[in-house]
Amino acid sequence: MNADALRRFFEREVPGFGGELSVELIHGGRSNLTYAVTDGTHRWVLRRPPPGPLTPTAHDVGREFRVMAALGPTGVPVPRTVVSCADPSVLGTPFTVVSHVDGLVLRDGAALPDIDFRRCASALVDELVKLHALDPAEIGLGAFGRPEGFLGRQLRRWRGQWDRVATRELSTLDELHDRLAKAVPPESGAALVHGDYRWDNTILGPDAGIAATVDWEMAALGDPLTDLGLLLVYWDPRVAPVLGVRHVPTAHPGFPAAADLAAQYATRSGRDLTDLAFYQALGWFKLAVIAEGIHARHRAGHSVGDGYDGVGPAVPRLVEAGLDLLT
Repeated sequence: MNADALRRFFEREVPGFGGELSVELIHGGRSNLTYAVTDGTHRWVLRRPPPGPLTPTAHDVGREFRVMAALGPTGVPVPRTVVSCADPSVLGTPFTVVSHVDGLVLRDGAALPDIDFRRCASALVDELVKLHALDPAEIGLGAFGRPEGFLGRQLRRWRGQWDRVATRELSTLDELHDRLAKAVPPESGAALVHGDYRWDNTILGPDAGIAATVDWEMAALGDPLTDLGLLLVYWDPRVAPVLGVRHVPTAHPGFPAAADLAAQYATRSGRDLTDLAFYQALGWFKLAVIAEGIHARHRAGHSVGDGYDGVGPAVPRLVEAGLDLLT
């Protein structure tokens, strides 16, 4: 991070900036890089893509900035957007700046305070239902994408991503893709979807509610059950090596089971979950491809932070979890 260049940018573009600048990497992310920025009085969060070659459509910080700006007035909790910079001459890559949100990120199951886990999980589901109930056109995102055919495009997109980032041949990945392609159900509807909805992409407030949902880089208009399917995947301890920390729900018995989350979502949203196994299997497929991309960047020396060594070996197990749902 070129702190001098960033300071000059803040002087021009960020209201209230005080002239001194401190920048610190926030560890824990596996995709875009996130930095805490402060002038001693104000606090912001900066997001930028990781170093090294990037896969097409991935790591789009401008896209997530646009979504948060649209969601700001809706009641869906997001950080306040400050400025988006697409000019690579400033820091060598596009980046965005949003307000810092105070709260707790449930990233590591080994270090959680004494909180009401069931209440937190209920809030997590309720915010997802709230997001999926929005009319994208009413918040200025009607042209954000084409929801029709979303599931088929997701399969093609993530299969294409695998072909770009794969570090090995994996026949089970091909098998999972083929089974998913044969099992695509009628889409459950069209909504703004987060694309990577999980614990550590939210910030808890003091009342165990969700103070903010972050990391919107994979947001799209599409089938809302893809968000639910992936959330349930993240509820499984087999994802722990990809996250690089102790699995939060498994580490604390106060969390409800994944089935309870699904039941709450069905009740609050009124959506039919008959084909939920497909959406979960699609989530395993997507996470396996994401993990392989993380592994590829790490092998090439482009990762920042630690905890990457277990990601590559986890990929086949993620694929097997998806296959188990489609037998």
